[in-house]
Amino acid sequence: MLGLNGAGKSSLLKAMVGLVPLKQGEIWVQDLLLSPKTLDQIRRKMAMIFQGGGLIRQLTALDNVLCGKLGTRSSWQTLGGFKERDRRLGLELLSELGLLQYAHQKVGKLSGGQQQRVAIARALIQSPQILLADEPIAGLDIIAAHQVMESLARLNRENNLTIVTVLHDLALVSTYAQRAIILDAGKIVYDGACQNLSQKFWAAESQISS
Repeated sequence: MLGLNGAGKSSLLKAMVGLVPLKQGEIWVQDLLLSPKTLDQIRRKMAMIFQGGGLIRQLTALDNVLCGKLGTRSSWQTLGGFKERDRRLGLELLSELGLLQYAHQKVGKLSGGQQQRVAIARALIQSPQILLADEPIAGLDIIAAHQVMESLARLNRENNLTIVTVLHDLALVSTYAQRAIILDAGKIVYDGACQNLSQKFWAAESQISS
């Protein structure tokens, strides 16, 4: 998803998991209409990566990944610690994202790109069918940005994982995305292929502005 600041991109992602109420319209996730009755079911299908990752800097990479399991555990299970199979899965996910050697390092000591990949692993441990990523490369240099996007593209390709992400870099969208949606003031002004996206983006923005 693309659009100028304030276009509604992040709000739409948050609305999909019930964090922002709808003023009008409907949201369908697969075969479920988003409502108070279906919210828990829908949230079990999804995981979200927030801007900045939302990691706990004082915890290790592995412990941050395991925090993704907290929503599926009762309070007494949490007090008892994580099961060995959860820890093995967390290590497998970090290995898959090229971070196994950093599993026991505190997240605050990792680079921005490494932290974002830890956030991806934390989302994946929830076994989502849909991954929502709100500006997952914000603040990263171009090399780290490509590493994060390559990780997301591989997960989409190899794990058949649907990924909806907010981006601002048209070149990265053209390189990695299969579909582009341009928003302006909460309205979809383009929904389609990513070829020649630069011209399409500015044409769509100009159409709304006029």
